[in-house]
Amino acid sequence: MTSRSPNVSAQPPRRPSLPERAISRRLSALSTTTAVTTGAQAGTTQHDLTEEIEEIKRYEDFTTIDWVQDAAQEQLRRRARRKQNAGVYELRGSLGWRRRLEDTYDAGQAWIVVTLVGAAIGLNAGFLNIITEWLSDIKLGYCTTAFYLNENFCCWGDEKGCPEWHRWSSFWLLNYLLYLLFSTVFALASASLVKSFAPYAAGSGISEIKCIIAGFVMKGFLGFWTLLIKSICLPLAIASGLSVGKEGPSVHYAVCTGNVISRFFGKYKRNKAKTREILSACAAAGVAVAFGSPIGGVLFSLEEMSSYFPLKTMWRSYFCALVATAVLAAMNPFWTGQLVMFEVRYDRSWHFFEIIFFIFIGIFGGLYGAFVMKWNLRAQTFRKKYLTKYAILEATLLAAGTAVLCFPNMFLRIDMTESMEILFLECEAGRDYDGLCEAKNRWRMALSLAFATIMRTILVIISYGCKVPAGIFVPSMAVGASFGRMVGILVQALHEAFPHAKFFAACQPDVACITPGTYAFLGAAAALSGIMHITVSVVVIMFELTGALTYILPTMIVVGVTKAVSERFGRGGIADRMIWFNGFPFLDNKEEHTFGVPVSQVMTSEVTSLPSSGLTLRAVEQLMAQNKYQGFPVVEDGSSKILIGYIGRTELRYAIDRSKKESFVSSNARCFFTQPPASAAQTPSVRAPPVTFDAIEDASGQQSVDFSRFIDPVPLAVHPRLPLETVMELFKKMGPRVILVEYRGRLAGLVTVKDCLKYQFKVEAQETSTHDPALEIRQEKLWSLMNHAADWLADKVLSLSGGRIKLSGGRASISLESRAEDPRDQFTPILASPGRDILDGTEDLDQGVELQSR
Repeated sequence: MTSRSPNVSAQPPRRPSLPERAISRRLSALSTTTAVTTGAQAGTTQHDLTEEIEEIKRYEDFTTIDWVQDAAQEQLRRRARRKQNAGVYELRGSLGWRRRLEDTYDAGQAWIVVTLVGAAIGLNAGFLNIITEWLSDIKLGYCTTAFYLNENFCCWGDEKGCPEWHRWSSFWLLNYLLYLLFSTVFALASASLVKSFAPYAAGSGISEIKCIIAGFVMKGFLGFWTLLIKSICLPLAIASGLSVGKEGPSVHYAVCTGNVISRFFGKYKRNKAKTREILSACAAAGVAVAFGSPIGGVLFSLEEMSSYFPLKTMWRSYFCALVATAVLAAMNPFWTGQLVMFEVRYDRSWHFFEIIFFIFIGIFGGLYGAFVMKWNLRAQTFRKKYLTKYAILEATLLAAGTAVLCFPNMFLRIDMTESMEILFLECEAGRDYDGLCEAKNRWRMALSLAFATIMRTILVIISYGCKVPAGIFVPSMAVGASFGRMVGILVQALHEAFPHAKFFAACQPDVACITPGTYAFLGAAAALSGIMHITVSVVVIMFELTGALTYILPTMIVVGVTKAVSERFGRGGIADRMIWFNGFPFLDNKEEHTFGVPVSQVMTSEVTSLPSSGLTLRAVEQLMAQNKYQGFPVVEDGSSKILIGYIGRTELRYAIDRSKKESFVSSNARCFFTQPPASAAQTPSVRAPPVTFDAIEDASGQQSVDFSRFIDPVPLAVHPRLPLETVMELFKKMGPRVILVEYRGRLAGLVTVKDCLKYQFKVEAQETSTHDPALEIRQEKLWSLMNHAADWLADKVLSLSGGRIKLSGGRASISLESRAEDPRDQFTPILASPGRDILDGTEDLDQGVELQSR
């Protein structure tokens, strides 16, 4: 590491304070270098310049945040605020009441924001629960006393139904068709609203939020329209019967709520690091209201969502989750005092011989997660390649097909949360569902549960990723619950067949020995852990759902086995796999690598740099127009390559526009990125505009522009022989956008997060080849088959309607082709170029995130 990299040993920006040099180092636009101006015509302050540049940067999409610079700028804001307020509100040597009130409000903004956000999330969750339950039940029937009541509220207190709740018809086939019609209409409405108004509302959102919290900018992903459309379309998507859940989207709309509300407060509008704290707290609150588990929500945010989670953020996350769950409990959406429908209480204990079956359930959870992730990524590849233009049609047909397959099965027909509620319950007097607890129906129920497990797994694979709000938590838990209940029924049958066997010696004679509901509960935990690769938060969430201390140990055993099995098939859950699939620049803190190569093998060697002097303003503008790099190293000259500093694209663009606007410089003016000679006529970029015609005439003749105050004079730089693992740790813990590589003061190259990821994927590809030409051929055949089927259907409809209805083409055609595109569809996985031994940075020409351009 060279002498130009003091930040490597400095405190990371996430610490409470930074060394003074680290603060001044990152303030490229805030350097203490002053322009030559008169006192009366002094330009705006450095603080004002920072605010203007940051306002521009807020609208840059698909870029990364430099956390080191962001922390330093916040320190500057604090100093500027202290200087501005110094002596203004002082009274007789002490601070006046206005200053005290202002300081108190500034210190308490965080708690005000967290409280407001938590309350809004709780209210939204309560209303969505009520609407979702009504839409799900309206497919099966209606309440004669009040049409707006779902079946539970209509038949309050009667678990076996009531005369007030009517099926749509007494004919099974008509009910089947109406169920199919409602499901199709709900999916069509949800997909249409998403594609028309907020494409970012599609999907779960967890993988994108992980990247946003880490510093990736996705304009509009956390905006008001996304929040509104997600809240409207989520109940429609759940009620359509698609094998998608609301828990993942709950995190998304919770984080959207926090982002929208925090923007009304200046502290969070300006500072991205503080906004990140609010977003982490909102993610915890989203999980808390989805599962009724505030502690589990905080642990989920810590374990899965946040790459940076200090103690302060943990406390605020806990408080936000507490407020959200308290508001949800006050609303009492189910009239039962429960926060979620599948909350359950167990009063029976377990036996040690059951550990064998618990381990079996844990193995299933790991295999389920690996199987679903593998085939879902293949389905996503097919969807992105062929179905991007048909997102609405795809969601509609998926819902129709799901309804056709699920209606005959008693466990697939109802909502997944209601299904889990039934499967979790103990078999007691008066608590039964279509003979689930009756011994005579045992084998029929086991077969029905096995069919539900297989069918739900297939539907999860093809449904997760379609363009509607779609989570995977509850569908996976429903799969695990059906499998676990089936195992519990079989174990119960085994015990009844051999009640006196030594294996069952621990069972008491007059007490039920096996509780199948607990097996369903453990199966749900195993499937959730297998698909997300999380452990501690799953155990806590399941504990808060049951409130049974006796089942913590079985849950830990099941989750531990699931984690061990899952790790054998690859690291990272479905959210991490989707980050890779979409090509987001994200380095996971949980991953450890040993490459054994220096950073020189990964860096970009051919770097576009700016000489410290000699370039004209026109040449600088042409250079910026020819590429989309996010910044440029500044060197002494093109031959020596002695590193002077680094200037960001936004700062350079701002400096050029400001000099043109205020100083009327010509395009032939020479640009200086260091202090120009005293004899040279110079045009400070922060100079105040001329106020007289004489001043304008004088300014127009000036032939130099000073950009020195806009560069970073001491950028983060490392030695070429520094191990790549150390550079990746710098990206993870300090969060710079780019790291320069210098050797003996000379610029040797630069490295970005994407360069590191490309090398990582190259190494992994060499170890395990993932390219499968046969798979591409099968996908082509499948797409051809789908086209032939669509043409056949269009011809049949055309002939049956006498030429009046056309499914494609023509003026009177009915078209479900979507022309609005999801911005995420343009992303591609970050892959190494084939046939290269060393990455030299030329791979950055592929389509994808803007971070590819430095």
